[in-house]
Amino acid sequence: MSAVPGQTVGPFFHLGLEYPQMNELVPPASPRAVRLHGRVTDGEGNPVPDAVIEIWQADPQGAVLRTPGSLRRDGWTFTGWGRAATDPDGHYQFFTLEPGATEPDRAPFFAVTVFARGLLDRLFTRAYLPDHPDLLAGDALLESVAPERRATLITRREPGGLVFDIRLQGDGETVFLTYPRLRDSWA
Repeated sequence: MSAVPGQTVGPFFHLGLEYPQMNELVPPASPRAVRLHGRVTDGEGNPVPDAVIEIWQADPQGAVLRTPGSLRRDGWTFTGWGRAATDPDGHYQFFTLEPGATEPDRAPFFAVTVFARGLLDRLFTRAYLPDHPDLLAGDALLESVAPERRATLITRREPGGLVFDIRLQGDGETVFLTYPRLRDSWA
């Protein structure tokens, strides 16, 4: 078996990845709906107009859901997963519920994946809720990040929602996580 060179993801996300209401984990008019949104920018601060963001999250009680039907939104079933494409200004948005802590004394967060042109693989990060400074201070992942970079993993609250900007590189780069790959152990 020979090695195959990596290929970048995108820029043709609109072909086959979009589906109705993909960014609505709950309908926007739901009583507890919150808007999670932000911008994806490159190393020079320019918008990335063709990125795709995916989120996974626990429900408000902290349960990680395993409900089928994520690709067929029915208007009431919360599945904990969604996908949003960026617009020409690099902006994305989700309508969702605020996640609860999956374990006692753990800070609630959204798991975030970024796909964009020029990336050889997707990027992983977290978007923590800003409301629990005591839980954030004790979070093992945040403690492993240099103090001056931790803010890149914490959302900002605004009326009606949460803001989470993603900077792909350069000053203010979002902290991205790495996970071991199973295929790396095949060699």
